[in-house]
Amino acid sequence: QVQLVESGGGLVQPGGSLRLSCTASGNTGSFYSMGWYRQAPGQQRELVADMTSGGTTNYADSVKGRFTLSRDNAKKTVHLQMASLKPEDTAVYYCYARRTATTYYWGQGTQVTVSS
Repeated sequence: QVQLVESGGGLVQPGGSLRLSCTASGNTGSFYSMGWYRQAPGQQRELVADMTSGGTTNYADSVKGRFTLSRDNAKKTVHLQMASLKPEDTAVYYCYARRTATTYYWGQGTQVTVSS
């Protein structure tokens, strides 16, 4: 069993910053990639950013230049630093870890609300 525990969500004004963190515990082993998805009300879940164990990082076009992903393989932790937040960034953010092409683990989700 693998558990992903997220923290750092909340309410922030437009232009503000937040940092999300996610730590894996349990039978973690090694993960091919870790990162974050998000899902806004009435929308499909979309990839925000992820990073492979080799350090290759992928960002959604909508967050490039504003969000920064970092990963500590040894600590099984991934952080998402979000800056210049916009109302359209409002969503539930889900941490994920991928073991193989078909084995994914998900966190419970953390709410990020960007509003004045």
